[in-house]
Amino acid sequence: MKQVLQDLSYGELAALTAALGEKTFRAKQLYEGLMQGKKISDLPVSAAMRSALLETYEDAPVKIKEVFTSKDGTRKFLFELSDGNLVEGVLMQYRYGNTQCVSTQVGCRMGCKFCASTLGGRVRDLTAGEIIGQILAVNRFAGGTPKDRKVTNVVLMGSGEPFDNYENVVKFLRNVTAEGGICISARNISLSTCGLVPEMRRFSDEGIPLNLTVSLHAVTDEERRRTMPIANRYSIAEILSACDEYFEKTGRRYIFEYSLIEGENADMPHASALSELLKGRPCHVNLIRLNPVKERNLKGTDERTAQAFLKALTERGISATLRRSMGSDIGGACGQLRASYLSEKPSE
Repeated sequence: MKQVLQDLSYGELAALTAALGEKTFRAKQLYEGLMQGKKISDLPVSAAMRSALLETYEDAPVKIKEVFTSKDGTRKFLFELSDGNLVEGVLMQYRYGNTQCVSTQVGCRMGCKFCASTLGGRVRDLTAGEIIGQILAVNRFAGGTPKDRKVTNVVLMGSGEPFDNYENVVKFLRNVTAEGGICISARNISLSTCGLVPEMRRFSDEGIPLNLTVSLHAVTDEERRRTMPIANRYSIAEILSACDEYFEKTGRRYIFEYSLIEGENADMPHASALSELLKGRPCHVNLIRLNPVKERNLKGTDERTAQAFLKALTERGISATLRRSMGSDIGGACGQLRASYLSEKPSE
């Protein structure tokens, strides 16, 4: 497997251009072409430079293999990487813009019981360039450019645990927010973690003020352990402490994801307990109606139960919203498309 040119920052590309004996302006041509989602073979550079790059770097490290469009306008993408591995992403349309959900790993080893991404475990980490490559590919597919982006917001909530691929994810964040490139503001980026406390604390010092989102899904450690193996390592109290540190250092409130699971965590006693747990904290709760995963036996709640839970939180002074269900008819939950494709693919 060759290297990924999209891993490099503009400064690193400029150094590479100089090392190849090319003139300085070639670095700008190279960077602008990559940010437009072009393959190396399509870049407006000299034939000699193109040939030299192709000896070391993948021509197109991320390719759109299939696209599925939901009746609500949501589009789901199956991406093929240069080694044949598959990841997926979703482009969702909102009033405020288009949000793309990206993957950070092929598969995941966190083992959350409600997530299809974990079914086959973690295969490998994505590089920074493979993560940004998903955005560049979708932005180009949708007719966007770096200056007129069709991807306005990004959520790291696809396959994989971002903080389990810490170095590559941080480099991706620095590259995707860099001036002169695709330049998506950190305030328009959300990173979702299952609660890797040491990495949460480390990230507080990175100076990237994005929207930190933590998958909570329970009000006690005992309950959380039933659906999230990571709860055996880090307690809710430790997670809350790490969230406090993030707020103190960035001034950004944090978000908790809470999937409403029938018979598990969606009744009124749980709404009351969640309110007490988060009372007075600079946070927001994003309630989610669980997208069922056929390989799991967990079920989401109905609309009436979800609305009652939301009302109970807001009446107790907790900032909360109920996420609009999108893309359920095309397997909108992370990992579902890849899992389906792999199960249907004939063995070779």
